Amino acid sequence: MSNIKVAVVTGGNKGIGYAIVKELCEKFRGIVYLTARDSGRGLAAVAELNKLGFKPEFHQLDITDKKSISTFAEHVKSKHGGIDVLVNNAAVALEPTTYKIGEESFSKRAEMTVAVNYFAQVDVCEALFPLLRPHARVVNLSSSCGLLCNIPSPELRKRFKDPNLTISQLNILMKEFVQAAAERKNEEVGWGTNAYNVSKVGLSALTFAQQRQFDTDPRPGLIVNCVHPGYVNTDMTGYKGHRTIEQGADAPVYLALLPDTCDVPKGQFVTYNRDVVVWAT
Repeated sequence: MSNIKVAVVTGGNKGIGYAIVKELCEKFRGIVYLTARDSGRGLAAVAELNKLGFKPEFHQLDITDKKSISTFAEHVKSKHGGIDVLVNNAAVALEPTTYKIGEESFSKRAEMTVAVNYFAQVDVCEALFPLLRPHARVVNLSSSCGLLCNIPSPELRKRFKDPNLTISQLNILMKEFVQAAAERKNEEVGWGTNAYNVSKVGLSALTFAQQRQFDTDPRPGLIVNCVHPGYVNTDMTGYKGHRTIEQGADAPVYLALLPDTCDVPKGQFVTYNRDVVVWAT
């Protein structure tokens, strides 16, 4: 076990995650873990970075597999003792406009999208947050789709922006969406028709609830923010984005490297140009 600082990036084998790993290798003074669900793709990404002179570590991590999560958490704990930066980047976009999944129903897309983009993030954080060192930085990759205005119902928006909303209560809220989709009532009760939007609104709300927990944590200086990286040219956008992956990585890396002496932004929604915006409006 060493005192060397450790950064972890989920879904780091391609797209924005890959660019975040690359930039952290340039700027972060410590070990950078590129994690990926598929070991072959993850190791290939590490090999590409090695060619550029960077030396990230690789570890398999499937955020939808609790055994994979616990294996990775135990590895980090036994080898390093803690984590200083956690970037929750791994996600899916299963809407028909961005990803072809055949004849899957909206109900199935809703269930799968929320499972990965929300509940898997909860699982990763529950496993890795106990390893965060004082002044650790956590970055959740949200989206403009994660702004509260993307939920049509005023009543649902009111529940999401409750300043005392707990993670347990938020879990229930997200399960309500999945159930509404299964019953084909998602439009009727005000969720809308875009599962990706709901999943990212959930992730944004999770960020704020996590910061409320950090504010009462005995470890000093823990900060989590969520970030909209912009419309980036990746498979998630069907390669229609106008921003490069390097541009998409800028704000996430900025948040990941906030110095210990800095306490803002904290528990905020941050845009690709590093501006803090009022999530609830």
